[in-house]
Amino acid sequence: METKRFTVLDLIDLDLKEHDALELRCIGGRKGLGREISSPDINRPGLALSGFFENFAYQRLQLIGQGELAYLRVLAKEGRMEGIPKIFSFPIPCFIFSNGEPPEQSFAEAAENADCPILLSELSSTELSSRLLRVLTNIFAPKTSIHGVLVEVYGIGILLSGESGVGKSETALELIERGHRLVADDVVEIRCVSGNILMGSGANKVIGHHMEIRGLGIINVTHLFGVGAIRDKKQVQLICNLEEWDSSKVYDRIGTDEMTEEILGVQVPKLDIPVKPGRNIPIIIETAAMNERLKKMGYHSAKEFNQNILRWLESESARAVYFGREDTI
Repeated sequence: METKRFTVLDLIDLDLKEHDALELRCIGGRKGLGREISSPDINRPGLALSGFFENFAYQRLQLIGQGELAYLRVLAKEGRMEGIPKIFSFPIPCFIFSNGEPPEQSFAEAAENADCPILLSELSSTELSSRLLRVLTNIFAPKTSIHGVLVEVYGIGILLSGESGVGKSETALELIERGHRLVADDVVEIRCVSGNILMGSGANKVIGHHMEIRGLGIINVTHLFGVGAIRDKKQVQLICNLEEWDSSKVYDRIGTDEMTEEILGVQVPKLDIPVKPGRNIPIIIETAAMNERLKKMGYHSAKEFNQNILRWLESESARAVYFGREDTI
């Protein structure tokens, strides 16, 4: 599991778009932009502004909304800002002011003297808080990197794993040709979001959506197949482990024995798919994706087949007993 130091400057520099954009800019305390953010939570420091510091969550991002800002203006108007510098005695990562309204001059000066960054966003406090929580939860989520290829097949995120040279990239290339989408090749970065959702993406955005095909070299999937053939991230919902056919190994031929693999504490359904000449692996993976979708809808083909066989055997046994008994009348 990987950990990385995340600072206020990193928060500002995040390349976020649409419903994740934070619209942050620094308006003071630039010397403190290197301060570390150690918690994915945020705090509304209303009590701290009034001088009550018991259980003050100073290690979180401090979000100032219209209510807190109105209180600061009252303090400034009445000349009662002497308690504000005490807030900055705590190692606060930064203050974020919402609604595009900057702080009072005395508050800004106290922050500047303490080298505490002051950030400003045009978003409302409600929208900004929800976006911050969503973004920070993703950033602080446990993560790991796995060697493999992540593709989306019929809406199912499938992680192709296996030994180097078994044909993972070639299989993914055929799936892309058949209209499915590539998420990441070679190294897949997986994050555990909300405790039970595994989100996979490329470990490096610079080389993302490129594939290495032995004998051909590096190809750009976006340029060759268009933007419709790629995705930035996708939930990992199934693992297909490609392995060389082993005649001594007993492979599952019915599907009632479900295997799983644990990634970051989450159990993911897993299939061992033997590879040998004559087997069309992309079609098998497509079928596995559709079968997984059926399972999520509550329909399990293998279990239904097993139940049908049992019912047939029971009916055959009952018929044999009925026709085999002697007529005593």
